[in-house]
Amino acid sequence: MSEYLQTTVFPALPRTQRATAFNLGGDPKGKNFLYCFGQSIIIRDIENPAISDVYTQHVAKTTVAKYAPSGFYIASADEHGKVRIWDTVNKEHILKNEFQPIGGPIKDIVWSPDSKRIAICGEGKEKFAHCFLWDTGSSVGELMGISKVANSIDYRPTRPFRIIAGGDDSTTIFYEGPPFKFKMSLAEHTRFVNCVRFSPDGERFVSVGADGKGFIYDGKTADLIAELGGGGSNAHGGGIYGCSWSPDSTQLITCSGDKTVKLWDMGQNSMVSEFKMGTAIEDQQLSCLWQGDYLLSVSLNGYINYLDRSNPTTPIRIAKGHNQPISSMAVTEDKSTIYTADNSGRITHWDTATGEHDVISGKGHSNKVLGMGVHGGNLITSSMDDSVRYTSVPGNEYGPDAITMDSTPLGVGVGKDGVSVAACINEVVVLRNGRKVFSLPVNYEATAAGVHPNQTQVMVGGKDKKLYVYNLAGDTLVECKTIQLKGAVTAFAFSPDGRYLSCAQTSRHITTLDASAGYVDVQGTDAWMQNAMVTCVAWNPSSTHLASGSLDTNIVIWDLAKPYNRFEMKGAHPISQIVGLEWLTDNKLISVGTDNAIRQWDIKY
Repeated sequence: MSEYLQTTVFPALPRTQRATAFNLGGDPKGKNFLYCFGQSIIIRDIENPAISDVYTQHVAKTTVAKYAPSGFYIASADEHGKVRIWDTVNKEHILKNEFQPIGGPIKDIVWSPDSKRIAICGEGKEKFAHCFLWDTGSSVGELMGISKVANSIDYRPTRPFRIIAGGDDSTTIFYEGPPFKFKMSLAEHTRFVNCVRFSPDGERFVSVGADGKGFIYDGKTADLIAELGGGGSNAHGGGIYGCSWSPDSTQLITCSGDKTVKLWDMGQNSMVSEFKMGTAIEDQQLSCLWQGDYLLSVSLNGYINYLDRSNPTTPIRIAKGHNQPISSMAVTEDKSTIYTADNSGRITHWDTATGEHDVISGKGHSNKVLGMGVHGGNLITSSMDDSVRYTSVPGNEYGPDAITMDSTPLGVGVGKDGVSVAACINEVVVLRNGRKVFSLPVNYEATAAGVHPNQTQVMVGGKDKKLYVYNLAGDTLVECKTIQLKGAVTAFAFSPDGRYLSCAQTSRHITTLDASAGYVDVQGTDAWMQNAMVTCVAWNPSSTHLASGSLDTNIVIWDLAKPYNRFEMKGAHPISQIVGLEWLTDNKLISVGTDNAIRQWDIKY
């Protein structure tokens, strides 16, 4: 009986939005941090962010997640106002409770220090904040006095307990309890309050806002102590989106749209150092977290920065990757590096063994990358910006000028000796070593292309549900055969030995043809189907098994020797379509989905 085991996940970056605060959560033991992406919660090891876990049980876009102080549970929330409480001990993350405290998106969550109560805030229809018991959902008072969307909430970690909340009405509300009730409204800010946080010792709390100001208050009475930085000028030159205290309550970090993070001495109320993160719009800082010895911040482009207190000019590490849906994938011939590309045109390369990664820099694609492949020291990519690019690998910079197509290249097939073929909407283009050497106008919309391993033939799939076989004579294409299929071709895969060609189709079918016998259908493969459109296919190195991925979130392994047997990996990418598959060995498979997770699997037949 076939078995499979997920061994590694390289996760997505935070999905950010300009001028909108973003929440990072920290493990009370200091080992992990967590954040939201799409319908998922990403948990990452802070020392080695390549080690990660993904929670995928929400049915709506997630907004915030926080660990309980006990470390045994996580509470996560979504745009529908649902709060799910699940354990951190079991790999399955067993659900303990689910509640809907408000009728709209939840912006922030906080646990009480005894891990018994949860307070939330957000965009409700009848109220903007609520506090309840995590096990029963019973209310713990009334969090009234908020007149607009509440962006941030916090719970005093020591007795007497207090709750603070701030939001779009430019006020910070102070509650006493439990049961909690309104005590006073603080109106020092002139614009949105983006973040409020108690110090770990509970003696003070800070509010920061879109006016670039921060204010320090007494944690018991809410008396104003001082303006952050001493007043006279704003703490930041732009809106402040987050703040986080040091574990000993003596220092604070703040992050801002002015593209900086600042470290403050809270005893002297003075700035200790300033971390300048760049000059581009994507360098705006939308979140920060002080987790043990680590200081983290999140940039608008989703990058997670590990700040260095001893050298503010350069982060210790930057976790990069994708925060737009991944659209395509390729693996180098030696299987050491994975390349992934997304809807924005960003391309990232990953070490298959360690997860070490970086983003290809320079002037690259400006739109979604539709196809990619690696051969002969080149990464060849096609994009909706109507171009094909050759980029030398290994390397961190794009190649020279893009090769402009007359119409959008929907797919690219990569061969040896610098040859590749672009399937464009109204032409098929042959390229060699970064130059366009032949163009064949076609009267069908070409959707995918492939080059036979022996370089003698080129396959082009059409939206008209036909497979076109061309002889490759030098740099010229000569049509020699047309094969009727059940659907438009979405992807090709030649077996490494060159004998078989598998065609993924919009009709849910996978047709495998014997190239050595004139491209006749291999007996039995006409029944190869998935539950939705097949998006990608890949042969293992021994040419014995084919993997296919689909919109149905599943991966299926097909045995050529037993065509009617299928081995299904259900929900391989939960709530996400599969967009790319590659084999590292006969028993190791890489998959990529629009959840932006790159997953490695051990397969046993």
